[in-house]
Amino acid sequence: MIPRYSRPEMVAIWSPEAKFRIWFEIEAHACDALAELGVIPKEAARTIWEKGGAAKFDVEKIDAIEREVKHDVIAFLTHLAEFVGPDARFVHQGMTSSDVLDTCLNVQLVRAADLLLKDIDALLAALERRAFEYKTTPTIGRSHGIHAEPTTFGVKLALAYAEFTRCRARLVAAREEVATCAISGAVGTFANIDPRVEEHVARALGLRPEPVSTQVIPRDRHAMFFATLGVVASSIERLAVEIRHLQRSEVLEAEEYFSEGQKGSSAMPHKRNPVLTENLTGLARMVRAYAVPAMENVALWHERDISHSSVERMIGPDATVTLDFALARLAGVVDKLLVYPENMQKNLDRLGGLVHSQRVLLALTQKGVSREDAYRLVQRNAMPVWRGQGDFLTLLKADADVAARLSPAELEELFDLGYHLKHVDTIFRRVFGRA
Repeated sequence: MIPRYSRPEMVAIWSPEAKFRIWFEIEAHACDALAELGVIPKEAARTIWEKGGAAKFDVEKIDAIEREVKHDVIAFLTHLAEFVGPDARFVHQGMTSSDVLDTCLNVQLVRAADLLLKDIDALLAALERRAFEYKTTPTIGRSHGIHAEPTTFGVKLALAYAEFTRCRARLVAAREEVATCAISGAVGTFANIDPRVEEHVARALGLRPEPVSTQVIPRDRHAMFFATLGVVASSIERLAVEIRHLQRSEVLEAEEYFSEGQKGSSAMPHKRNPVLTENLTGLARMVRAYAVPAMENVALWHERDISHSSVERMIGPDATVTLDFALARLAGVVDKLLVYPENMQKNLDRLGGLVHSQRVLLALTQKGVSREDAYRLVQRNAMPVWRGQGDFLTLLKADADVAARLSPAELEELFDLGYHLKHVDTIFRRVFGRA
């Protein structure tokens, strides 16, 4: 993670200080349970909380110890003992390093997910507000990048709202998937620690006991979590790409807010570039990239190896910090998006009425013309319009074969723009629960 694409609250979750504080809480909660079970003195558990809880862990000192012992958890426990004193001998009873590391990682991922859910909620609020603002604003729908039939800009935004609603549900499920705790000892058999310790620590940290672990929590859980982040990133990119296309000079139906004093190009003073949504496209690529190593982490050797460790030290903070930044940036883009209904109408009119071709096709079939013949009649009048030779309605009225089936008044009625928007309320009720 780099400061340019980071926000403080998410970064703080992954700071060394936060990590060591979680490590301490895991150890101290385990001591509470061990004291209740009579394994260690209750007074020792109280001392560990009092002295360790008040300690300000020295990251540089822990790092220095680790350089000597070549083990991060041992380095931390050595430093903790400096605060706790003789009762530190009761810390880490029957536990293994992964009990601390894996449980901590899952606490961090859960906290990160909670921030990401807040980000999605902010984005959903912006999308809902703008969708209702442009609920009935007609615009051209495009397939293959080519004008198709009319829709509304509000429907476009409702589509994004529905998509991010699904993203939110997936992230809730991913949070649930990864919210487990393992305090089960060297190979997960609880040989030297009672399962009730794990249950106590899990409750204290808002997690669930892992049903069966080895020396590590199974990494399929983490694979699902990071894959979900990748899907959310893909949805960010889909909306970002839509906005980028709409901002093209030839289209210019919407564009990113351009602030006073902002510069678009070092060479061309006239430029207003979609830099935020282009940035979002790049950030989405990075978040998706983290899903692959998370999936490769699933296949560990036997009860444990550490091939996953270096991966997670990077992808944990990088994926969550990057996605947090991207979601917040997208919410800002949507909130301040400049929308140009007049240009939408101009683009609707650019093809001389060809956007109504399907209605004419269907009307001819209703008059007894075969679908194949109706398609041929409509297309032979559409192609000249495509080449800039006349307008569609005029050519249809002048076509004897068409006129034999549809009167001028009937043809004119088929060019009613409102016809395409008659079910917008239905769509909005389905998406938002209200119209």
